[in-house]
Amino acid sequence: MTTIKLLLLPGDGIGPEVMAEVEKIIGVFASEGAANFEIEKGLVGGCAYDAHGQAISDSDMALAGAADAVLLAAVGGPKWDAVPYDVRPEAGLLRLRKELALYANLRPAICYPALASASSLKREVVEGLDIMIVRELTGGVYFGEPKQIFDLGNGQKRAIDTQVYDTFEIERIGRTAFELARKRGNKVTSSEKRNVMKSGVLWHEVMIALHKREYPDVKLEHQLADALGMQLVRWPKQFDVIVTDNLFGDMLSDVAAMLTGSLGMLPSASLGDVDPKSGRRRALYEPVHGSAPDIAGKGLANPIAMIGSFGMALRYSFGLNAAADRLDAAIARVLETGLRTADIRGEGDRLVSTGEMGDAIAAELGRNPG
Repeated sequence: MTTIKLLLLPGDGIGPEVMAEVEKIIGVFASEGAANFEIEKGLVGGCAYDAHGQAISDSDMALAGAADAVLLAAVGGPKWDAVPYDVRPEAGLLRLRKELALYANLRPAICYPALASASSLKREVVEGLDIMIVRELTGGVYFGEPKQIFDLGNGQKRAIDTQVYDTFEIERIGRTAFELARKRGNKVTSSEKRNVMKSGVLWHEVMIALHKREYPDVKLEHQLADALGMQLVRWPKQFDVIVTDNLFGDMLSDVAAMLTGSLGMLPSASLGDVDPKSGRRRALYEPVHGSAPDIAGKGLANPIAMIGSFGMALRYSFGLNAAADRLDAAIARVLETGLRTADIRGEGDRLVSTGEMGDAIAAELGRNPG
């Protein structure tokens, strides 16, 4: 039996609640013999700051480096608003991405048929939606230097963030997008702001050259990021794979998330290169939603994004595609029964807690063994 080493980082707010539901799903697959899961747990975010004075400790970073995959739930909250910038909860997430070299963020936006009415858009606009947003994750304005605030005197300050991209960074995220498109609808939409940003000019040039050289069989389109945001709420089903930089990917993927009805429905994967010696690909899986401290501890959180993130781990880290398909199908069947957490509840639906939703998905999974 394959042994899979998982590091679970529940984090802050609703993180521990939704991670507990993933452990139920892991338990089902383990009981079936799908794999032998070796689980370690650590701290990240505000809870890590409280314990260690850091957003993630060196020892937990070492566990992350040794794991076959890392599952992270959520970080942050108003409790830590006043902590120093370099140890804020989000710094733990950024450190994981940087030190594990996780440059490709995959954010699917899928609208389950049972939830088409939960979107703020018309049913015909979102029903059947299946988009993959590929976001470059370790470059751009979030990591560019200089990044600082200057005191200019006379009560004036100047803040600087730097948008930086090299050719190789654009090429590797472009390859990720083109390879995914070949397994989907064979279409990539590349997005930047070449009309006002030099980094956008380079992005556009590199994507065109990469397409011509290595992926001429895939259809490539280009859209400015602001226009793409408009098109996402106008007619999102025109897109298949969208590839963009760190900043625009952050914003556009949140727009796409709401097409599905709730941030609580959206998983994500952050991937690095495959190690040629071990064949292992470092990866971090996390829901798109935040820590939602206002509902933490109340059993109101939707665990589907966290459970779906584990499904992405089954698919992209472990090659257990059949198991991932079964999990996706179990989620869809539970939603068809009308069970809903508060964020996706509509008229006539049955309201369930975080734990009840996790129980229902685990039970449905168990009823249809592999």
